[in-house]
Amino acid sequence: MKKRIRVRTLLFGGVMTLLFLVLISRIYVVQVVEGAEWYNLAKKRWSTAEVLTAKRGTIADRDGNVLAMDTIAYNVSVDPKTINDEELADDVINGLHDILGISKEELEKNVNAKKEDGSYVVNRELRNGGWQIDKATADKIREFREELAKEKKVYSVGIDLEENLKRYYPRKTLAAQVVGYLDREGAAMTGIEATFNEQLSGEDGYIKYEKDGKRVQLSEGEVELKQAEDGQNIQLTIDGEIQHYVEEALQEIVRKYAPKSATAIAADPNTMEILAMANMPQYDPNIYWKNNANSYNHAIKSLYEPGSTFKIATLAAAVEEGVFNPDEMYKSGQITLKGVPTPIRDIKRGGWGTISFLDGLKYSSNVAFVKLGYERVGEEKLREYYKNFGFGQKTGIQLGSEQTGTINFRWQSDIARATFGQGVVTVTPIQQVAAVAAVANGGKLLQPQIVKSITDPSTKTTTKIEPKVVRQVISEETSRKVGEYLEQVVSDQEKGTGKNAYIEGYRVAGKTGTAQKVENGIYSTSKFVVSFIGYAPVDNPKIVVYIVVDEPNDPLVGGGRVAAPAFKQIVLKSLRKMGVAPNYAPDSDNAVKEVTMTVPDVTELSVAQAKAELKAKAITFELVGNGKTVLQQIPAAGSSVHPTQRIYLITEQKEKLAVPDLTGVSLRDALEITSLIGIRLIPEGQGFVVSQKQETLNNVRVLNVTLAPPTGDETQAEQNADESSADEEKAGETESTGNQASNQDDQSDDSGSTDASNTNAPE
Repeated sequence: MKKRIRVRTLLFGGVMTLLFLVLISRIYVVQVVEGAEWYNLAKKRWSTAEVLTAKRGTIADRDGNVLAMDTIAYNVSVDPKTINDEELADDVINGLHDILGISKEELEKNVNAKKEDGSYVVNRELRNGGWQIDKATADKIREFREELAKEKKVYSVGIDLEENLKRYYPRKTLAAQVVGYLDREGAAMTGIEATFNEQLSGEDGYIKYEKDGKRVQLSEGEVELKQAEDGQNIQLTIDGEIQHYVEEALQEIVRKYAPKSATAIAADPNTMEILAMANMPQYDPNIYWKNNANSYNHAIKSLYEPGSTFKIATLAAAVEEGVFNPDEMYKSGQITLKGVPTPIRDIKRGGWGTISFLDGLKYSSNVAFVKLGYERVGEEKLREYYKNFGFGQKTGIQLGSEQTGTINFRWQSDIARATFGQGVVTVTPIQQVAAVAAVANGGKLLQPQIVKSITDPSTKTTTKIEPKVVRQVISEETSRKVGEYLEQVVSDQEKGTGKNAYIEGYRVAGKTGTAQKVENGIYSTSKFVVSFIGYAPVDNPKIVVYIVVDEPNDPLVGGGRVAAPAFKQIVLKSLRKMGVAPNYAPDSDNAVKEVTMTVPDVTELSVAQAKAELKAKAITFELVGNGKTVLQQIPAAGSSVHPTQRIYLITEQKEKLAVPDLTGVSLRDALEITSLIGIRLIPEGQGFVVSQKQETLNNVRVLNVTLAPPTGDETQAEQNADESSADEEKAGETESTGNQASNQDDQSDDSGSTDASNTNAPE
């Protein structure tokens, strides 16, 4: 019996020992052999990670006004399992339909979404209509969600809101084709947003930490942190106010002529910084899906036969080669060339008789330019000049999808017709602007610039984009002479096709263009592309503007009637905004003579002394502030200004200057005064100030003013005069290769004898 008990005890002990050894072995394997692996698995269970989203860089105009920025948005999702478990489908569908405007059919599809095994999906994003919504809409959903939960006495109604960032464009349509847009997934699609996507995007960061069962971070746990790197901020060369002038002008063209599209570019010819670039029809990048076809930027992507505006390049070549004598006479009307079976004709049947080459420029005679370019400059040099002016190649502007254009000569007729912008010549608007800027600035072809600087927000370092000279195309003397000749195209009110661009008091150079479009290989007699390009002041150019209008609804109007008045309004407003004084007294004859005075230095003088000195010189002035000493004067001492220009004397520090009552003041004077006291003016309307309101926007003082025309008979006369001369632009779509056109010279604007049958279709 004892032996049996001993055997059982030994057996039991042996079994227990064996089990213990197995357990120890297993523990050893788990703790030692596989310890690292199990530890890592445990850490994964304890750990969590969150993405730290990088903020996309801002896009602003040259004055710092934000055109694109990140703002808070919300994404809506539904939980079909919760909704159906709680029998809330109908309530959720009706509620979200009312708030988001999503169709009930679409909502029903999402609310009842199931997996392949037949069970309900746990989470379903409402990508259509419930994506990137604003705070006001999100608040409505929160309110609906709370009321429904309270009514149904449930913890959750299966509607979730996720806070996120979205791209916001505070100026809406302003410069929209330049700025571009992001789609709802955050992908950069067009414009600066796409071209500089890498710089703007930044890099997301993350935080990894250990948590307990309630997802609370462990105080002694490990933390891994990588800070997000925000995107770089881009400042454009665009001037917001000039951009507004341009878009306003285009809108007026659209209203009057209902074209297929209209495009305008304004630039500083001395740096080729783009001051404005606009297209009509417009689109709002905040709601791009409604009309994103209008995001197409014709200024760099569309190709046109330029028509007579291209004659500027031919004229510059002829002057540089010494073959243009403005007083030399020739027979206008038509010219027959060897190897070209069809005569090349002027737009006016029979021409203007025997006239000077300068008059040929004013009338925009095709024959004159065939003689100058084809017969005198010659094919080889002509091709070289066109290439040197940048035609047939990209300008290098910092925008994607720029087109190249063509200047290919194959036949003698190609060379002849190229001299007046027809046939084998196709250009983009930006090429036209760069070439004419070279004519204006002393002969230097510059690379167009749309970006002024790029700033890294983390290091606060700013990279400035400097002007880049591509090549010297013509001499300064040729530039001066061509400017004087083109000035007469505008100033000669009898012969000049550009007379509608004349600005009283300023020296303006310019050229019109009217070109037939090609349809099925044949030049149309009813569809035209009309344009105007010019710059001012001629002696010291500050702005060059090009306007091109595709298919205005009146087949008889030309660039002189459609585009030139818009050019006039844009340039006049821009020169005033820049503070550029007139070249001569407005009430003088149209002679190109300068009437200027030199501003004396009255800074640091007492107010009484300054007043006495300025009165002695018959200079108009205005005191700004209540100080006793002149601290600053605008314009600065030594400046050459028109005698009628007012001199402002600042007698206190800007931060101490109060905003005066501007009621009754013109927009120009209001801009001058507010710039003096360091406050930004935001005008609404036209005419004179009728009300004003000061506020702070993005930590910047701004003054909102409402303007309205004065009342009375004089006002109506002024309005009628303004309407007869004002032209503003609109731009719409044109396929980049679809605008083949034959030059129909601009005398149709003035002579009234358009001869559409005599246009010179390519052979």
